[in-house]
Amino acid sequence: MTATRIIPSPNIWHDPAGYERTNQGTDPDGVIDAAIRQIRDLRGAAVLDVGCGTGFHLPRLASAAGPEGRVVGVEPHPPLLALARRRPVPTAAAPVTVLAGSAQALPLPPSGIDVAQARWAYYFGPGCEPGLAELARVMRRGGTAFVVDVDASRSGFGRWFRRQLPHYDPGEVARFWARHGWQRRSLDITWSQPDRSAFAAALGREFSPDLARQILAEHDGTGIDYAVNLFWRDF
Repeated sequence: MTATRIIPSPNIWHDPAGYERTNQGTDPDGVIDAAIRQIRDLRGAAVLDVGCGTGFHLPRLASAAGPEGRVVGVEPHPPLLALARRRPVPTAAAPVTVLAGSAQALPLPPSGIDVAQARWAYYFGPGCEPGLAELARVMRRGGTAFVVDVDASRSGFGRWFRRQLPHYDPGEVARFWARHGWQRRSLDITWSQPDRSAFAAALGREFSPDLARQILAEHDGTGIDYAVNLFWRDF
């Protein structure tokens, strides 16, 4: 698959600053990070963030890996790539490199990554086999890869997601990952914004205009319960 066939991400490609604000309200309690670290310690690891976008997660990964580790972000979209390369990294953290590339063609040598993650980026189940093959190529023996995506089988956000994509089959997605040897844990996180205006803007980035308007008419408040799938596999 070539770069020209990469599908634009509608919620970040056209509004990276807005998506940054959405990210700040996605799992503010760090439930996902804590679950990952229960499974795999990042200290001293070579860490890969596939589809790193503007680099939102790179500083936390660098802090977790520490000065003995290293972090690589891979992103196909040039404007996001430029933003990720300017993302500040804490002192006493792992060095960070951001490379142009895609999940289907990772710009990395074989067997050099200890821990990989992809959050809401490319690995959506059926159809992502080329990216899974690339992931297997770059992972070191004993390494662990993580994929984070919406658990559309439950939660308020999951119900909205199914209204947006009525043909999406959460059961088939779970079976896909199981067939490929991945384990799954369903997590409950918070998805919230500081005020009603920001909440409306976040809905507009995640859903069609019609559905966003319907949700605003039906739902009071500035957030919703959100279930996510944490998939992982040891290599």
